[in-house]
Amino acid sequence: MIRFNYKPPGTPPATLQAPEGTSARPTLRLVQFDAETFTDETYDSFEGLCARFDPAKVNWIDIDGLGDIELLEKTAERFGLHPLAIEDVLNTAQRPKIESFESHYFIVSCFVYPHEGDELRIEQLSLFLGPNFLVTIQEDGDLDVFEKIRTRLRVGRGVARRSGPDYLAYTLLDAAVDSIFPVLESVGDSIEDIEEELLEKPRSDTLHRLYEAKRILLALRRAAWPHREIFNSLLRDETGLIARGTQWFLRDCYDHITQIIDIIESYRDLSAGLMDLYLSSVGFRTNEIIRVLTIVSVLFIPLTFLAGVFGMNFNTDSPLNMPELRWPFGYIGFWAACAMLIVSMLAFFKHKGWLK
Repeated sequence: MIRFNYKPPGTPPATLQAPEGTSARPTLRLVQFDAETFTDETYDSFEGLCARFDPAKVNWIDIDGLGDIELLEKTAERFGLHPLAIEDVLNTAQRPKIESFESHYFIVSCFVYPHEGDELRIEQLSLFLGPNFLVTIQEDGDLDVFEKIRTRLRVGRGVARRSGPDYLAYTLLDAAVDSIFPVLESVGDSIEDIEEELLEKPRSDTLHRLYEAKRILLALRRAAWPHREIFNSLLRDETGLIARGTQWFLRDCYDHITQIIDIIESYRDLSAGLMDLYLSSVGFRTNEIIRVLTIVSVLFIPLTFLAGVFGMNFNTDSPLNMPELRWPFGYIGFWAACAMLIVSMLAFFKHKGWLK
């Protein structure tokens, strides 16, 4: 289900309130780099981090966790971040979006993790992109999804070390988009298994799995669809914060998210078709059962009639009684007549195509 984080009616705007269940002490990290140097350090205080801030380099401030409101307030004051944007950071059910302020971009994205059982985990990622800094705020302090990106920066391969914070923001958004693919692939495999089960032997458990796949697809669509607006806005940048070279890479991200949305829509249509297939299969099986029971009932109707007639208590001394009762082979003849009647009816049903 969709989570809702809201404040009581009448609460003043930009009121900061930590979400429930957040860690009390987030991790504060500063990554600085240019073409020649790279440093990666963790700090206990925001003041210590600010003392190492170097405007001549790219400064990546990563706050992993939402439990320290004072730290977020200091970050907003130091980098001129809008208080309403900080409020959206704490709203972990925030829809992915992008907002442009005078000196920076505010971007809300999300990471999607492979689901376990019936759960799909989505972590909100907030980015503040400025001329020489990138502030990232992660929702869950227990997860570190950027270690591979730090390793790439540390090694110095590619164009990241020679680029600005805009390219670093692209790298993080690209990782967020790519996190959807494994989950989407898992859902696709599950839908294929469900389709095979529906064609062979549909069960109530299959219907439950189909509903779960549809719920996951709905959550993926809610996470993926708004990213098109994010990349469109970055591609039409008028602030000068996005270099032209970075826009080429952002186009590739736009292609990826478009592909993801197309796959999600295809899977949703397929799951809707599978629902109709399930209902048709259940209806067909019910009709098959009713058909078999009807044939069995029809076969026993004449047998019941014969057994009822010959089972009546006749006076064998009367000349008007049934002559078969005095026949020595009457019992064998009765069963022979019943067998011939059943065979004749089965042949007639087969001729009509009622038996398969």
